Amino acid sequence: MRFISFNLFRTLGLPDVSYIKPEEYQKHPHRFQGQIDEADWLLFPEYWQLNGLEYGSSARIFPSPASYRIGHDKIEITRACQLLVPNNLPTTWITKNSPEEAERLWQLLDTPFVAKEAKSSQGVGVWLIENRQDWQHYLTQVDRLYVQEYLPIDRDLRIVVVGEEVIAAYWRLQSDRSFHTNVSRGGEVSYDAVPAVAIEFVLSLAKRLGVNHAGFDVAMVGDHPYLLEFNRLFGNQGIPGGGKAITEAILRYLSQQGDDDKPNSPNSPNNPNRPRRLPIAV
Repeated sequence: MRFISFNLFRTLGLPDVSYIKPEEYQKHPHRFQGQIDEADWLLFPEYWQLNGLEYGSSARIFPSPASYRIGHDKIEITRACQLLVPNNLPTTWITKNSPEEAERLWQLLDTPFVAKEAKSSQGVGVWLIENRQDWQHYLTQVDRLYVQEYLPIDRDLRIVVVGEEVIAAYWRLQSDRSFHTNVSRGGEVSYDAVPAVAIEFVLSLAKRLGVNHAGFDVAMVGDHPYLLEFNRLFGNQGIPGGGKAITEAILRYLSQQGDDDKPNSPNSPNNPNRPRRLPIAV
């Protein structure tokens, strides 16, 4: 198989990979078009490249376009999952940041509750709102209000899906400095037994969404899993085997995908409804 990577760091160790800087391809697409046309897979493009590559190339894209679009921010994730697994989400409010909406939510919610930026990672942009001062500070930080009920937990799960398998699942214990569980914010990793119901939930959800590369964050309240979010690009802290384990799982998955799989693009040669290319008028 021939691979084109747009992210050197995330494809280290894969065989037969050619690396193209996303910005260079954007500036000089004709220079690289031969390589793109001959590739079997385009790996880890930037989000802003997705539409052009998906609809203008016959190669398949990894991670999947669904991983990009649904995982783009917390609002996209929540909107999709509210339709598919509403009982596995914390109660969530998403609305514009206006004085009227801010006051409505403040009157509606009991403290503490959780407020987030729509697009953030590593625990940055996540606040525990305990009083009106906290709330007023949050209102100055965001354009959209994204607010969730506070779940009574002191740990959550990180479940990592690559392809169609879970390659790592572990607990993240709450930091003693804050309510965050992120390792980058002082959370600690624990490899205590992970409930099978959480792993089954994540595998089922990933398959339904078409997401094939993500770290899912799941809270357990009793025996019930709640999805907090997922990140298409995740760190390898806590993953046994680190980056090598991720690379091996990517290669396993890509090697298992046959030529008859559903194509990413309407321009794919495997698509029976592919439009004929017409000559360009001069």
